[in-house]
Amino acid sequence: MTAEIVPDSQHKGLVAALPANLRNYALLARFDRPIGWWLLFWPCAWGLLLAGGAVRWDLLAWMLLGSIAMRGAGCVYNDIVDADLDKQVARTAARPIASGAVSKRAAWVWLLALAAVGLIVLLQLRQTAQLVALGSLALVAAYPFMKRITGFPQAWLGLVFTWGAPTGWVAIRGDGLDVLAALYAGAVLWCIGYDTIYACQDREDDAMVGIGSSALTLGRHVRGGVAAFYAGAVLCWALAFWWLRPDPLALLALAPAALHLGWQALTLNPDDGDNALARFRANRFTGLLLALGCWVVGNA
Repeated sequence: MTAEIVPDSQHKGLVAALPANLRNYALLARFDRPIGWWLLFWPCAWGLLLAGGAVRWDLLAWMLLGSIAMRGAGCVYNDIVDADLDKQVARTAARPIASGAVSKRAAWVWLLALAAVGLIVLLQLRQTAQLVALGSLALVAAYPFMKRITGFPQAWLGLVFTWGAPTGWVAIRGDGLDVLAALYAGAVLWCIGYDTIYACQDREDDAMVGIGSSALTLGRHVRGGVAAFYAGAVLCWALAFWWLRPDPLALLALAPAALHLGWQALTLNPDDGDNALARFRANRFTGLLLALGCWVVGNA
């Protein structure tokens, strides 16, 4: 097995155009799969827009750049830690470190370069937001080990991957922490839901190598579990919208995202890898729909 572009790559042309040695580093940072940085970015946008930062296009741009860099750094770190496990799983055995295309030493250098970009982005935020952003580092460092000690590592991922919501909020304002708490709780549940869908692709391999996932833990109740996580997310977001702007019209701004999540849950087939991947990737659009809702409610 060689380190070819994975089947769910969306930017095959861009990655394929790189020289082979550079392509391996792009694959290591998952630059071939932009869905990851969109999922990391949207909570940042939600927090910033709901806090009233609709005119801060500069911050949105910086946060998008930071999401690309830090998602890449997180993937490199994850692959360094998981190299031995990745060799045993069909879908991940071709990853650059697991396949031997990139050494761990070179991977560390690449990780530091990506982290340097993240640092530049961090310095664009006000001090309070910088401190909040740095608070995620311990969660990030611990994540690769969660699948070894818990059957629900997606819960930890939810805490990590949606940390942009509090960062975006405090970049604009320091009050309204009840609104922020509800927004963040909903984001965490949303992440658990979509990553449970993603984990459906790896259930057999995960069981074989002895690592945990919510898809394995839920078993034949995956679809109901995803629906419950999504319903909880919508409820939390509804509370956030209501507490910020107690007007029934504010809740209408949540309807498109809620309907889209309902479609995902109703049409999910956990036993069909293509179906699960399509529903997972659809969350890029969910994030956009909620961002528009946050923009309306936070800046009306």
